[in-house]
Amino acid sequence: MALTISSMLPLQTDAPGFTLPDVVTGKQFTMPETGESAGTIIAFICNHCPSVKNIISAFVDLAKNVRGRGVRVIAISSNDVSRYAEDGPDEMKLYAEKHGFTFPYLYDETQDVARAYQAECTPDFYLFDGMNKLVYRGRFDESTPGNGKPVTGADLSAAVNALIDGIGVSGQQLPSTGCSIKWKR
Repeated sequence: MALTISSMLPLQTDAPGFTLPDVVTGKQFTMPETGESAGTIIAFICNHCPSVKNIISAFVDLAKNVRGRGVRVIAISSNDVSRYAEDGPDEMKLYAEKHGFTFPYLYDETQDVARAYQAECTPDFYLFDGMNKLVYRGRFDESTPGNGKPVTGADLSAAVNALIDGIGVSGQQLPSTGCSIKWKR
């Protein structure tokens, strides 16, 4: 697996709006208006990536924890399913159920949302404040498949805690690394 590094969308960028289908509920999900939560985590993930598999349990736990603190979590898969069928909507639903997702898992068939967010890899994390301004983009933590580091979610958790505590999220942020998004040809 060749690692791809996230592009690091500029801080304070407004969250690009979108409407995508949630593969679990079958309903359309629209990026919410401002002021509806303390913040929103948007995670670009997929089913087959070893880097996602490495952190998925801890990410699901983090999502449960932050939801109770007023932060929304949204996961999006944007991979080309003609080349990676295991990332298709039916398989996404099974993956979400298997891992106990308590958040929407959205399918970005056109890949327009991934492009709007300048997502490059899976996993790729974005944290927006209550006004939908980007305050964090980057890695979950320092763990990658095979590097022996524990999966803690420390980087994303620290950003969420700073946002909720009103102390300002540190601008010292490290990019995510993982599998490239599988772009349509």
